Amino acid sequence: MGSFLPASKDGRPSCASVDLQGDSSLQVEISDAVSERDKVKFTVQTKSCLPHFAQTEFSVVRQHEEFIWLHDAYVENEEYAGLIIPPAPPRPDFEASREKLQKLGEGDSSVTREEFAKMKQELEAEYLAIFKKTVAMHEVFLQRLAAHPTLRRDHNFFVFLEYGQDLSVRGKNRKELLGGFLRNIVKSADEALITGMSGLKEVDDFFEHERTFLLEYHTRIRDACLRADRVMRAHKCLADDYIPISAALSSLGTQEVNQLRTSFLKLAELFERLRKLEGRVASDEDLKLSDMLRYYMRDSQAAKDLLYRRLRALADYENANKALDKARTRNREVRPAESHQQLCCQRFERLSDSAKQELMDFKSRRVSSFRKNLIELAELELKHAKASTLILRNTLVALKGEP
Repeated sequence: MGSFLPASKDGRPSCASVDLQGDSSLQVEISDAVSERDKVKFTVQTKSCLPHFAQTEFSVVRQHEEFIWLHDAYVENEEYAGLIIPPAPPRPDFEASREKLQKLGEGDSSVTREEFAKMKQELEAEYLAIFKKTVAMHEVFLQRLAAHPTLRRDHNFFVFLEYGQDLSVRGKNRKELLGGFLRNIVKSADEALITGMSGLKEVDDFFEHERTFLLEYHTRIRDACLRADRVMRAHKCLADDYIPISAALSSLGTQEVNQLRTSFLKLAELFERLRKLEGRVASDEDLKLSDMLRYYMRDSQAAKDLLYRRLRALADYENANKALDKARTRNREVRPAESHQQLCCQRFERLSDSAKQELMDFKSRRVSSFRKNLIELAELELKHAKASTLILRNTLVALKGEP
């Protein structure tokens, strides 16, 4: 199935709204995208007055694997060890929607033509919503990079934005995925070893507080995301359940006597309107709440990774101090030990300075985004509740007014 996202921003979901305070010298957006089965091709458009670029406006076509390559390049670059690397966008996944459409297309004798048309419309809308969210998440990743005063100057970022040819980036194979999984296990074990068995004490109360907070925050936002998804799915299931009810009442209305025909048809119309309303409620909760929680679950993990890198630098600095003491005691290889200790000290101080600012920016960005999305969600919930009340009231008045 092919899908196309028009260049217009109208109707694009504002999932994972992020407060980006970058200047206008580098503006990046995804102007359109095309889905070709399991691949999505994004058109990345850039406007810039920076002297690095040969033109002020240009565009390239990129695939998801190239976004992952760019993210990994930042993570592996030692220069950015003291920064929060924006989380990589999730892989486009339309398989569930395609399977539902395929099963629906295979046909079911118990489903009426009217029910089939409505269910097909719902599934197509679901597919389009997933597609738009996929585009939006990839765009947020690029805009976070473009807004950051340091990350925006990276050579690989310039190549990603400007190089007109394919970057020849392939997806990770099973062995590489397993290697990444094992590295995460080793990192977790190393962090536990540093803070536990080695007895390393944090030297800065700010970072001790941030580490305690982020550990608890990440767990709670993950739980909140699971519960928000459950509520959203309940609304979606309720909307789907209204389809056969409305169809059955409509069928009854065509067969009943005149005294009941109008009542059944009005009730069928009621459930059809409630179906559309429940669908909008589910969509709004998905965009304004679930997607935001899911994004900041990944962003908080990126902040935790930053704290781990700093903690690892602190442990290296402490080990360098011990090695220097031993070298001085033995009066052997003192100069190399002093040089190594100085390098470890400089790295730790550099990471601490940049990490403190990054964590404060993370807090400001998070508070702004949560405030904006939660206010918008509350306004939408109120709007839908009023619409639901009005629909029920009008139906009740119509039923009571019947002869």
